[in-house]
Amino acid sequence: MKPVSFRYFAPRTVDQALELLATHGGEGKILAGGQSLVPAMNFRLARPASLIDINRIDSLDYVREDGGELRIGALARHARFEGPVAGGALGAFLPRVARHIGHLPIRTRGTFCGSIAHADPASEWCLLAATLDAGFLVVSRRGRRNVRPNEYFVGALTTILEPDELLTEIRLPLLGEDWRTGFAEFSRRAGDFALAMCAAFLRFEDDRIVEARIGLGGATDRPSRIAAAEALLTGSEGAPDIFREAGNIAAETIDPLEDIHASAEYRRDLVRAMVARALDQASAR
Repeated sequence: MKPVSFRYFAPRTVDQALELLATHGGEGKILAGGQSLVPAMNFRLARPASLIDINRIDSLDYVREDGGELRIGALARHARFEGPVAGGALGAFLPRVARHIGHLPIRTRGTFCGSIAHADPASEWCLLAATLDAGFLVVSRRGRRNVRPNEYFVGALTTILEPDELLTEIRLPLLGEDWRTGFAEFSRRAGDFALAMCAAFLRFEDDRIVEARIGLGGATDRPSRIAAAEALLTGSEGAPDIFREAGNIAAETIDPLEDIHASAEYRRDLVRAMVARALDQASAR
């Protein structure tokens, strides 16, 4: 199938894009990578009257370290993160996650910020942003605002973005060498959407966990951190039995999705396994 007819705009500056959003945002869509939007348009599941293509705005294509953060512009492609883009634990972690995103053509065109703007529950980058409490820079002609994941993600494919707003940047905190990381994901085939995944970040002092961040994605309608599991881990030395208990806590805490791909109980079992695996990775020296 082919999409319905639409107006096409290709601004070359952020100001031009914001002007177009102010005029057409209510009936239009932003096009960056287009790996979700274009198929939806082809099947006529999405019917925007206007398409605002931001690919010619060179100022949005960047990934750089700045003031203890990794700043990611709206046109940074997934494939960029398959190699090192930062130092420390975060720089080593990102390529491990990137290889789980779709297939090579998708990673070549799709964007980090576009994935977060789309807010698919199975998005690896949404999970990462939620787990690390990333900063989201949202701009419009009315001004700009900085948003955190707990307010940004409303539900599956739903965020607080207004029709005239553009997500221009994601800011991830850089992690020191005292952090250890783990990531585990289950999908039926390589490149498929995740049925459950876990990102684990543990900070150690004297072989004891002094800070823990445990995030879940794929199993619920939005990514989330599991505070009870983090509290269990903090202060412990980290051991397989503690990791299994953290997985049990996570599984009982969530309200899992149930669809044609997996039942709620199956997703609970996956969460138990993914949390334990991610923590095993993070505890390894």
